[in-house]
Amino acid sequence: MALALDSSAKKSPNVELNIVPFIDVLSCLTAFLLVTATWINIARLEIRPRGIAPGQPCLEGECERPKLSVLLDADRIWVGVSRVNDFQPIPRLAGGYDWARLEETLRSQKSSELFSDRTDIEIAAASTRDHPIVYQDVIAAMDIAVKSGFLDVGITDPEGLSARPTL
Repeated sequence: MALALDSSAKKSPNVELNIVPFIDVLSCLTAFLLVTATWINIARLEIRPRGIAPGQPCLEGECERPKLSVLLDADRIWVGVSRVNDFQPIPRLAGGYDWARLEETLRSQKSSELFSDRTDIEIAAASTRDHPIVYQDVIAAMDIAVKSGFLDVGITDPEGLSARPTL
């Protein structure tokens, strides 16, 4: 369907553009943008950097309050309480980490006197070239911490944990 224009005509040709398909595409893109923006907001997990740098002094009594630390190691999960130096190892199973036992341990810590009114926790992963920790395992540990009642999840490196086991 080509439009033949006569060059001898003195009037300008009247060409109308059909913009209905353009409006359809824009309305579909707008709907897609609104739906994905909602999904992005729902799938967000609030985390804050935690831990202390080696040699960093305590600020305003921060070292006096015990902190709960979780360390994902290649062959076990360590759950430790600072100031008390109490560490509980959770051995790795043949199929992966024992997430049910981690949840049970965190729930028991949450019901204890030290952490009943607290929601903060530190999580770290001791990932090395020989024994890498999968990112999904760190996310699973964070999800279990939130599920156990520790809503203020903090990520740090293994050296920055308040309670560090000697590996």
